[in-house]
Amino acid sequence: MTAYEDSTAADGGAGAPQEDGVDRRRRPGRFGAAVSVLLAAVLLFPQLVPNARFRAGSLVETFLPWLGVLAVLLLVVGLARRSPLAVGAATVPLAAWLLLFAPLVTGGASGDGARLSVVQHNVSDENPDPVGTAQALAAPGPDLIAVEELTEEAAPSYRRALREAYPHHVAYGTVALWSRHPLLSDEPVDLRPSAVGDGWQRGLRTVVRTPHGDVAVYVVHLPSLRITSEGMRTQRRDESARLLGARLERERSGRVLVAGDLNGTLDDRGLAPVTGRLGRPQGHFAFSWPERFPVARIDHVLGRSAAVVELHTLPATGSDHLPVLARVDLRGG
Repeated sequence: MTAYEDSTAADGGAGAPQEDGVDRRRRPGRFGAAVSVLLAAVLLFPQLVPNARFRAGSLVETFLPWLGVLAVLLLVVGLARRSPLAVGAATVPLAAWLLLFAPLVTGGASGDGARLSVVQHNVSDENPDPVGTAQALAAPGPDLIAVEELTEEAAPSYRRALREAYPHHVAYGTVALWSRHPLLSDEPVDLRPSAVGDGWQRGLRTVVRTPHGDVAVYVVHLPSLRITSEGMRTQRRDESARLLGARLERERSGRVLVAGDLNGTLDDRGLAPVTGRLGRPQGHFAFSWPERFPVARIDHVLGRSAAVVELHTLPATGSDHLPVLARVDLRGG
């Protein structure tokens, strides 16, 4: 073997192809590292994703927790390729994910201050078993039961099933509230987008007199969003969110609860007019939609000067959503 041949073999020969002086085997590691850094940036700063045309920002924010799956895949690929660079870089989005979502993995603790419990459920206007659904919602013994997509045909079944344990009831349009405690006043809340015709009624406000003081309670159902080839369509939902946010800004009650199907997650910037005026709940991920394989929590219980200290889903009913049970500390938020 000549000295030249010996030198080539020592460098890896044909097993280590060179191009422009760079080992091709290093390229996947560098690419994986770049993707990891980008993923970490999206996790920590999703607001940087543009939202103007395709609502890409809202789409990313809706499924933000699931970006952790991509972080794990990047780590697995790095390990499979035995690339220290890719493995090290993959820990960055993993750390970002844990920073954001670790409290939701462990869940919240109710403590002694949880004095009000609320069940929130989109019961579905195609629910084949309204009586069974009503019984399932009452089974945990909550103080309040808030529902959406309540049809005229199904409403009598819910009233009969709940009237003994929940004698106080109010309904406007397709939203309703059942309460163990007296309701002092109630009124509809206009959340109708400008492009929607008359007769669309999906909001109410009432005051609940609890043993621990009065609470203004809103039950709302924001318009659905659609994912199409042109991106996620959220314009009507966002318009209703702005109307609800403006109403909350005018709300003068000391303690406020909002229960409803907001058709978006708390990270979705389209809901900022609402979420910016209310506290974030503690608790598990509590993904509520779709019922068969929940990937997002779009059903919420949020408070102002009333902290939601525990949150989890209940077993499936005849709806395409899962019910959400929240425990609320009325001492603050």
